[in-house]
Amino acid sequence: MPAQLKVASDHERMRLDVFVSSALGPEYTRSQVARMIKAGLVTVNGAPSRPSSAVHQGDAVAVVEPPPMEPREVSLRAPSIDVLYDDEEIIIVNKPAGMTVHPAPGHPDATLVDALLARFPELATMAEAGGVLRPGIVHRLDKETSGVMVVARTPFAKAALSAQFKARTVKKIYLAIVRGIVARDRITIEHPLGRHPTERKKMSIRSHTPRDAVSNVTVLARMRDEPPSTLVMVMPETGRTHQIRVHLASIGHPCVGDALYGGAKGAAEFPRHALHAMYLSIEHPRTHQRQIYLAPMPEDFRAYLSARAVAIDEAAIAARI
Repeated sequence: MPAQLKVASDHERMRLDVFVSSALGPEYTRSQVARMIKAGLVTVNGAPSRPSSAVHQGDAVAVVEPPPMEPREVSLRAPSIDVLYDDEEIIIVNKPAGMTVHPAPGHPDATLVDALLARFPELATMAEAGGVLRPGIVHRLDKETSGVMVVARTPFAKAALSAQFKARTVKKIYLAIVRGIVARDRITIEHPLGRHPTERKKMSIRSHTPRDAVSNVTVLARMRDEPPSTLVMVMPETGRTHQIRVHLASIGHPCVGDALYGGAKGAAEFPRHALHAMYLSIEHPRTHQRQIYLAPMPEDFRAYLSARAVAIDEAAIAARI
């Protein structure tokens, strides 16, 4: 990756992060380059700079090789991961409920990243500058949300998949069990989302800085036994943090088991918030062929539905998509 770049006249006043990412090629996204600049791995005329700084004709931009990261000791407590598919570019996993995607404050180990590194140790080379250990991660699921995820195995695949998520060409479909009986068979929820005004761990439709968010809901089964609930299929058109959980709560039907958005009253009905990423459709980074991956319904969903005498044909659900 080390490179010596010279700014030409047609790049005059271009942002530094844009200039470097375009020069290095598709394997390096603008956000990755911005982190490299902030980590001091990019200099302009021998001096550190900022991602937003403008470059000028004749500037000498140097990109240096980041120092090797300290090897991460993979947690022995990391659950084994269910790999649905893998090839030279991508890995498709069925993330279990209760597993955090990557190390974070309060969740230093036993993450999906730990499980991936244990099975695919070469992913360690995908660690980013500045100590960011999210090798191959291009999207996330909440800790308690189960289901299908794609992980990039190469920098090229990571850039290509990130571009698909940004362009909203990735199709995702979730199953959710919600409190109460949803009256309408189909609902489109269009509530912009952002950080909650006062509770920083929550997202809200009443945020001071909302971003557009759209979720399409289809009823699959209504369960009128006490406490009443409904199995729904949700297709989000956007990918905001906690989007489905907040949107369902906003229409008066939070996920069962969701203490954060449904309150303590319904938290005992399910061992977690009842949300499962069932379906993922992407374009393969190399072949450009559209590929579909399905994660089987988890056991806690099956047990809940079985106790209410609801038989669900997963193939029939997939056929409706």
